[in-house]
Amino acid sequence: MAETRTITRDQIDGVYPKVAQAIADALAREVDECKPSASIIGDLGAESIDLLDIVFRLERAFKIKLPRNRIVKDARGELSEAQFEHKGILTDAGRARLQEYLSEVPADRFPKTLRVDDVPRLFTVETFCKLVARAQLEQASA
Repeated sequence: MAETRTITRDQIDGVYPKVAQAIADALAREVDECKPSASIIGDLGAESIDLLDIVFRLERAFKIKLPRNRIVKDARGELSEAQFEHKGILTDAGRARLQEYLSEVPADRFPKTLRVDDVPRLFTVETFCKLVARAQLEQASA
């Protein structure tokens, strides 16, 4: 598994305008609605199919590859699948690891019981900024 890199505020800010534009275009929203803290599903009204469209637009805009389920795989880090989740529900260790990885998401947005399938409900515009910045770093070091 690729090492998870820490992303700086400058890296996030550097990709934010293009990320916000891609999300706005995918969701037929105004770009100023796509603030870094905006929840993609809760605030901006995205559905699962929209997440695929957003990823496609980001790949095209930044000329990068964003493998599906990348966020969950990277968040899992060194935890085994069994340590991370059990029967589709994040374990306490998995929830803590995800919360650390998605540090941009307020703690009160993480339900006590979190299904792996519901993880995308946590994603914010900044989550996608971090995803793009990581992919750029990996591409540059490849």
